[in-house]
Amino acid sequence: MHAYRASLLRFDDHGQPLFDADGLLVVGPGPEGWNRVVDAGSHTDVSRRHPDVLVTHWPGRLIAPGFIDLHLHYPQTDVIGSPAEGLLPWLERYTFPQEARFADPAHAAEVARFFFDELLRHGVTTALTFATSHLASVDAAMAEAQRRGLRFITGKVLQDRHSPDGVRDSTEQSLIDTDTLIRRWHGRDRLGYAITPRFAPTSTDVQLRGAGELAARHADVWVQSHVAENRDEVRWVTELYPQARSYLDVYAGFGLLRERAVYAHCIHLDATDRALMASSGAAAAASPTSNLFLGSGFFDFAAARAAGMRHGLASDVGGGTSFSPFHTMLAAYTVGREGQTKPGESLAPSHLWWLHTAGAAQALGLPGVVGNLMPGHEADFVVLNPQATPLLARRTAQADSLEELLFAFIVLGDERAVERVVLAVP
Repeated sequence: MHAYRASLLRFDDHGQPLFDADGLLVVGPGPEGWNRVVDAGSHTDVSRRHPDVLVTHWPGRLIAPGFIDLHLHYPQTDVIGSPAEGLLPWLERYTFPQEARFADPAHAAEVARFFFDELLRHGVTTALTFATSHLASVDAAMAEAQRRGLRFITGKVLQDRHSPDGVRDSTEQSLIDTDTLIRRWHGRDRLGYAITPRFAPTSTDVQLRGAGELAARHADVWVQSHVAENRDEVRWVTELYPQARSYLDVYAGFGLLRERAVYAHCIHLDATDRALMASSGAAAAASPTSNLFLGSGFFDFAAARAAGMRHGLASDVGGGTSFSPFHTMLAAYTVGREGQTKPGESLAPSHLWWLHTAGAAQALGLPGVVGNLMPGHEADFVVLNPQATPLLARRTAQADSLEELLFAFIVLGDERAVERVVLAVP
């Protein structure tokens, strides 16, 4: 066992923050070989229970759970920062040409290495990401994540229509390949597989039906896609599926709404849709920097909470504008404040943090596994420096509550504040 002493943040079962200004985190090997949290709390209390444990002391630092990114596209690493007139033109001009390059295993491997460097530099220790329609893109990302000991979930994109050459796949072969990749990677070390229809307009009924059958056959894998991001996209789905009650109902009809199903955006949903999300156990990946960048709309956090709909935060790189969880949390606060299309609210800084850690773990179907520093959780954590920049140091020195401290990180922090990332690797 080993212990780490610094300020310590974690969350209780109700999502409320637990904070020790002088905390002690004790970790040790778990049954699967990964380090897990053995004990956590005030230094005074925990040190009494573990008097002989070796302690690393980080004075003036904050230990917090590693961040979870609920939705991003690793093949779009080189798309970030590309201007466009909206979602659909942006896909055609930038995204699809870049994704076509992932047929080359060497290119996929090089981008995967850079991508994981960026995730860890920003304190992200668990991610659910899209690959591309190419098997090489999945193999490259899984192999690199496995090498680093990350908890990571991805899947081959399914898109057999309304897609250009180079990314469009073959219906039958795409489903065979998905089944092959599930058997190759799902459950190996800390890896998981996600059945990944890009979005309803780019998959035929046969492909979506096959995806639903795979999801039923492999109940512990994930499902990920996009829904109700952009009004033009919603109108397109209405034209393609006039019999469906809503965009979300299309996925329900193919058996793709269930526990461990995560849908990015979920902006243009109604009360019936949110109730369906809640009853099915599916979750929303709110992607505020992407939604602001592409002008898609504003996620309604209050309506999601009222419906009991699981949700968490996501960067959505490359539509999203930063890998940084701090930037994502700030954008979520801004989206929450918007009051013209929905009631405005001020999301508490600790709640924003929960949505990117323990709350995201719940949305992902991994409560008690990642996203928190309570006993039994895998020991992924970040060490944050409140003096990383002069302005951050000046503001945090004047913080007189936990909420003020966390909000200073959210508004003023970036990767410079992430001094160290510790993974649950022995």
